[in-house]
Amino acid sequence: MFGYYLDLALRSLKRNPALTVLMVMAIGFGVAASMITYSVFRAVSGNPIPDKSAQLFMPQIDAWGPQQNDKGEPAEALTYVDAMALLRAHAAKRQTLLYLVQLSAMPGGSRELPLGLNGYAVTSDFFPMFDVPFRYGNGWGAQGDEARASDVVISAELNRKLFAGAYSVGRTLDLGGHDYRVVGVAGHWNPQPRFYDLFSTSGFADEPDFYMVFNRALDLQMRPGGRNSCRGALTFTTWEEYTQSNCVWVTPWVELNTPDEVARYRGFLTHYAADQQHAGRFSWAPNVRLRDVTQWMDYEHVVPPESRISLAVALGFFLICLVNTIGLLLAKFMRRAGEIGVRRALGASRREIYTQYLIEAGTVGLAGGVLGLLLTALGVAGVGILFQPHIAKLARLDFSLVGLTLAVAIVATVLAAFYPTWRAARVQPAWQLKSS
Repeated sequence: MFGYYLDLALRSLKRNPALTVLMVMAIGFGVAASMITYSVFRAVSGNPIPDKSAQLFMPQIDAWGPQQNDKGEPAEALTYVDAMALLRAHAAKRQTLLYLVQLSAMPGGSRELPLGLNGYAVTSDFFPMFDVPFRYGNGWGAQGDEARASDVVISAELNRKLFAGAYSVGRTLDLGGHDYRVVGVAGHWNPQPRFYDLFSTSGFADEPDFYMVFNRALDLQMRPGGRNSCRGALTFTTWEEYTQSNCVWVTPWVELNTPDEVARYRGFLTHYAADQQHAGRFSWAPNVRLRDVTQWMDYEHVVPPESRISLAVALGFFLICLVNTIGLLLAKFMRRAGEIGVRRALGASRREIYTQYLIEAGTVGLAGGVLGLLLTALGVAGVGILFQPHIAKLARLDFSLVGLTLAVAIVATVLAAFYPTWRAARVQPAWQLKSS
């Protein structure tokens, strides 16, 4: 009977094309507005590392005190002193320190202008902790950290620019006037949001160009290329004075796989801060935090407020469109009360009436979904009008969004049709036959 009811639905829609067009446009525009804003919201609010987000934690230690911290919250990064203390304690299974650095690369051949690059100074656990994929080679090991090696991992894009995408492990690369040995070429890896560095980036920056040994960057006294936050009247002229100051610029991450490990590490942080208080470095009670990836992103308010507002407005618009669709369907179905009365008199059950008219509504929803899909494609291409470029470029029309657009249009229309269909199924055959 499905084919028969579908044929009836198509005939009914053709009988009143103006009303059909109005319903299809209402559904199409409503679902498109929702899907366009949802595509942005999905990109900025997704879990960037779903397999490990509950095992990766960001430690915070208050090195400023209640008079200078942010409403009782520790700074979003660590001082050099605290970061190195955590690294030496090795209280977690895996741990890494990182900070953003900016260097220039001198390509060989006929090019004369250097390339400006953004990368990170990291410790060796960075790569296994964050599941960084490799196209060629690997990261360096703990021995590379200890030897303060001139090793570097480059991105696939930088490998393409410098080495034409060829196997480059073992090649020498000039970064900032110093030679480095390429030990690995990372595959495309740029989690969005960039959870591991929300201190120096918005979370939606382009893929880093390279990763170098943290200790090597310290030896070369590389100042952070990202954010640097200090408190008080500080004056320092040397690298030693800078590293001993209360300036925060190093981001730590630790991997903790069980609740017991989390509890032990939180206790370790508290004891460390207490030791600093007893030593006279801190004059306040221990104030530490330990947040996992999702908690850290929530704390940092990664999702732009305009994306939430836009999504709420779009859903409100879609709801208005559905209310209008209910009215149009009710008018359309009730104009066919005589036809319904004849069908009921000939033996059609209310269930069959429901089936016929819900299939007709589903057909309208499918047509609205196709229109909404076209409008969504146009809207995603022009979403930069509403959002900043680095946010807008994350919106994509992929297969999941295509399926969701069609499903939302059909399901929403069918749900909207329940009341008009209920009214149609309640038509009394005797009254309709008598009036006819």
